[in-house]
Amino acid sequence: MIKLILKTGLLIIASLNFVSCSDDVIQPLEKDEAVNLRFPAYFPEMTFDQDENPITKNGVELGRKLFYEGRLSRNNTISCGFCHIQEHAFTHHGHTVSHGIDDRIGIRNAPAIQNMAFLKRYMWDGVIHNLNQQPIIPITDANEMDSSMPEVITKLSKEDVYKKLFKQAYGDESITGERVLKALSQFIATLISADSKYDRFKQGKVNLSSEESQGMALFQQKCASCHSGELFTDESFRNTGMYYNAQFKDAGRHRVTLDQNDWMKFRVPSLRNVEYTAPYMHDGRFYTLEAVLNFYSDSVEDHPNLDTQLKQNNHIGIPMNAQEKKFIIAFLKTLSDKNFISNPKFAE
Repeated sequence: MIKLILKTGLLIIASLNFVSCSDDVIQPLEKDEAVNLRFPAYFPEMTFDQDENPITKNGVELGRKLFYEGRLSRNNTISCGFCHIQEHAFTHHGHTVSHGIDDRIGIRNAPAIQNMAFLKRYMWDGVIHNLNQQPIIPITDANEMDSSMPEVITKLSKEDVYKKLFKQAYGDESITGERVLKALSQFIATLISADSKYDRFKQGKVNLSSEESQGMALFQQKCASCHSGELFTDESFRNTGMYYNAQFKDAGRHRVTLDQNDWMKFRVPSLRNVEYTAPYMHDGRFYTLEAVLNFYSDSVEDHPNLDTQLKQNNHIGIPMNAQEKKFIIAFLKTLSDKNFISNPKFAE
């Protein structure tokens, strides 16, 4: 199989000829083909290893069906798509922290699923380094899907539709945990968002308004030290001066490393599609972009390991007045990609 990655000024997911995948009807593809992911030349290099997990049309189709499959959960009610809703850039809109099986409450706000093929770490605490392994966390978490891979395999193996889909994707009907995870990650890798007004501006197709241009300049001055690059995240872990939420007992990166220096450090999220992904922060404590900027200007707490970017010139936080916040939000809204949140190729 020849692997080809095309980088152009346009976002085009190469000819994904998806088929109907209801439990009653499946129309098999005649043959499997490699999927050529296209993304802008100014994007970072892909981190997704296509030698380890080649992205194919049938693999993506299988992954899409699994993404919306309730059988991945203990009681067959919770799918990946339950907490990652497309029209909200694959976040769990309306919940501060995500609600899972039996309406159990988790401890974190579900992050957006977008451009994950370019990232090096996943989850708010960076515990996962390989996209092929990421889905095992929600599948086995007691507050999310509360299942296990043997249980998932047993249930899927009883369904003829999955026997056919796995055969189309992998050459035989064998359903294994590795194949489930790799199919999911193939689909997730195709979720590329790169068709916002900002992208069209970068490509010389449109101009930004005066407010948006001033907002971009302010953003670069006040925000881009953390939200850097074309994904608007440097993927670092930072203590941004938020109070410790005793209800959830979540100290961020510290949960992984047990290093006190990592207390309340969370991964810097991408700001692409941020207009659609409220509520904000790891525990969904803010419901508007205005509230987020008000926090950074007025409410940052001086923790012992507060990020140095928030402790400049004897000032805690980021100095911003009301007009500057208005301009920054105008720029942030240029990162909204309407085609991404409505693309039928990503839908159930």
